[in-house]
Amino acid sequence: MTILQVLQHIYIVFAAIMLSVLFGVLLGIVAYLSKPARPIILKISEILQTIPSLALLGIIMVFTGAGKLPAIIGITLYSLMPVVSNTYLALSETPEGVSEAARGVGMSRLQQLIKVQIPLAAPTIFTGIRIAVVSAVGTGVFAAYVGGGGLGGTITNAIRVSDIGQILLCTAVLMVIAVVLDIFFSKLEKNAKQLRKGKLYTQLGIFAVLFLLLIPIVSRSSSGITVYDGDYSETQILTHMAKMLIEDQTDLTVTIEDQMTQVNSWNCLTREEADFMISYDGTILTTFLGQDTADIPEGQSLYQYVSDELVNKHLTMTGKLGFDNTYAIAATRQTAEKYQLKKVSDLTPVAGELVFGAEQGFFTLEGSMKYGPFCDYYGLHFKDDVSVDIGLKYAAIQNGSFDVTEVYATDGLNVEAGLVILEDDLEFFPEYNGVYLIRNEVLLDYPEIEDTLNLLSGLISTEDMSQMTYEVDVNGKPVDEVAKEFLEERGLIQTN
Repeated sequence: MTILQVLQHIYIVFAAIMLSVLFGVLLGIVAYLSKPARPIILKISEILQTIPSLALLGIIMVFTGAGKLPAIIGITLYSLMPVVSNTYLALSETPEGVSEAARGVGMSRLQQLIKVQIPLAAPTIFTGIRIAVVSAVGTGVFAAYVGGGGLGGTITNAIRVSDIGQILLCTAVLMVIAVVLDIFFSKLEKNAKQLRKGKLYTQLGIFAVLFLLLIPIVSRSSSGITVYDGDYSETQILTHMAKMLIEDQTDLTVTIEDQMTQVNSWNCLTREEADFMISYDGTILTTFLGQDTADIPEGQSLYQYVSDELVNKHLTMTGKLGFDNTYAIAATRQTAEKYQLKKVSDLTPVAGELVFGAEQGFFTLEGSMKYGPFCDYYGLHFKDDVSVDIGLKYAAIQNGSFDVTEVYATDGLNVEAGLVILEDDLEFFPEYNGVYLIRNEVLLDYPEIEDTLNLLSGLISTEDMSQMTYEVDVNGKPVDEVAKEFLEERGLIQTN
């Protein structure tokens, strides 16, 4: 966890709070004034609250692209309901006698609303705002899933490697942010109740100034080459390795934006929001291009076929980096010993007694190298299948939540978890050779990028990659340190 990540989280929360207050109060007023609009506004705000956070952010990202914008919009929408409902209820409960007195002195409907009803309703409105604030702080962790930054990525990585200290630290920081903001808004509520306009405006001014001060701190320059960071150690190591190599070998500057999944990174690349990314030829074939190994003409390698197909996408694929991070099926050591499992086919007669667990991505319909086709291919019928977040998978394995799982061949946590890798004896999974993808438009301006990244071609063995991820995930070394050490050992960058 870094100070920048904390500030990013606070920035996203501040921006979402301001928008949810602005639109929430306005919608609450409209709901109060307009009977036809009332049920529509209240129902929509309730429905937004029921949509899963990740789903809402994913939908928004389709229209806005990745980054902080979809995160801010999503958290704003998610925080609307308490502000809208409390504003409407508070205005509806204005004493009739007060309304009659206002009308009696000749106030118009608008004057009554501004000078009488809203000041009386302010305490209740602020209660809704306080609820929205606490909600925004918690929901903000999902910003990392759409490249919005904040503490979500750190928490996910900490859960993945069972780093309890980091989890508790991030949780404590979130609690402090929530408590401080709650105290701040409770004082606003108190000043609103006592009609202390001077103090109220001063506090609101402080909030606005703090937000404005955060903008230059959390904003990054998009000059030079842009790439999104990976969401697990291997892709992070290779992304940071590419940055170091490009900046050492050329005059270019590489900006690493916030964490992103492979699918979202691909979407950003094809939308020209990123300039290059790390991926795998097998992933490109089955997930991004939606094809299968059966589509590859006889005599042509998977790598060459994918490289040719990417021409239509205006993308260039570098040479194979040297390691094969294919999917692998693994069993807990206890399960492997009990059923004498050495290859995947050994699972066929005993699968009915075992529980299979993996991350959600392995159960999706995107690509053919997934759970359903895998089970059909090997004739497997497990007793149950369990979907978990990728960050929780290894913790779930070690806690005995399932017996068999899918892993990446180069993941250092396989050793830490004591997993037994089963031989893919019927060769269901294709190769997953690590490669970099670069937009052709970028290469027209900076052709040296391809040559520079190709310096890594054939240089990183599967054993090298496994060791590097082990150093990060198990020994706790920083990603930059591991990437730099590898490049220095291979003589690709100078030792400082």
